[in-house]
Amino acid sequence: MVLLKKRASLLIISVLFGMVTLPWVKVASSQETLQINPSELTPAYPAAAPPTGASESPDGRIEEVDYRVHALQPDFTGNLWVGSWRGLSRINPNTGKILARVSLPNIAIGALTQDKVGRLWVGTYEGLKRVDLRTSEITAQNLFLPSKRVLSLLTDKRGYIWAGTDNGLALVSPDQGLIMTTLKNLPGVSANAMTLDADGQLWVGTLDGLVRVNTKNAFILKTINNLPGGTVQALAISPQGLIWAGMPNNLLVINPKNGMVLRSVTPLRGKNVTSVRFARDGSVWVGTNNGLMRLNPNTGKLLDQVAGLPSSRVLALAPDTGNKLWIGTSEGLAWLMPNMPKAKEHLAFGRQVK
Repeated sequence: MVLLKKRASLLIISVLFGMVTLPWVKVASSQETLQINPSELTPAYPAAAPPTGASESPDGRIEEVDYRVHALQPDFTGNLWVGSWRGLSRINPNTGKILARVSLPNIAIGALTQDKVGRLWVGTYEGLKRVDLRTSEITAQNLFLPSKRVLSLLTDKRGYIWAGTDNGLALVSPDQGLIMTTLKNLPGVSANAMTLDADGQLWVGTLDGLVRVNTKNAFILKTINNLPGGTVQALAISPQGLIWAGMPNNLLVINPKNGMVLRSVTPLRGKNVTSVRFARDGSVWVGTNNGLMRLNPNTGKLLDQVAGLPSSRVLALAPDTGNKLWIGTSEGLAWLMPNMPKAKEHLAFGRQVK
């Protein structure tokens, strides 16, 4: 009996310190593909409202299935990783075909980034994981983040990984998979979004505004906490080096040198901005809680409003990937090509496919 207790204790300690790969984490081979009917790549809009998405658990309880796609990451091979609350998938963005799936049971994915060697880092609400793209295998990590809930991820110019949580920042060495330093006293507490400026320094959107962090030592260089609306939940740097900060009621353009707000983008006033990405053609895509639009960043003029999304709540954007804009929403994945009248839903990620 004593021997069994000791073995159980050793197993628990090994799991806690990332020394054992958990047997119930199932991983698909990179060569494995999900069989999808070709018709799934053609949009189909049912006349009736979609089903509730509820499913019955083994013990008879009714559980709500969540189809949100919260993270999109193009990789070095030209493929696209899709992080949803149902798992992690790699797709060919030219055809939409699913190339591999990595099973993460009961884990909500909140952020993705790729390191300079090509490994994929997955931020979940249960911590940080690393995926080898050659095998699609999960590498267990001995990571003690400020919080298990990872909201944002970024690879800096030196190749180090920054993990933003709801309780501060952590700097991770991608090769060793070790925490180098943590920033628990982050002004604004929650690292909702991150981006790099032209000097390679880190900007973090928090509950109280913006924080600029030195990527070499994690020292705070500047705080901007007098922004109208307070919370910054989406960030992007324009080709001109200006900060575009998405907020619950606004989209602001900020000069990073002096912290001054240059303007509030008129079409986004009063809107909940959830995602901002610049396209190769110089335009900027802005996702909100109520739709997706494309703007001229110089004038703020509205160029397009996108119809046909699975949901009006936009969570993630990946422009210029497979000659398409990929859109993660609260009800699945969609894509848009130039001159298309409306977006098309990828039905393998929506309620139509269980």
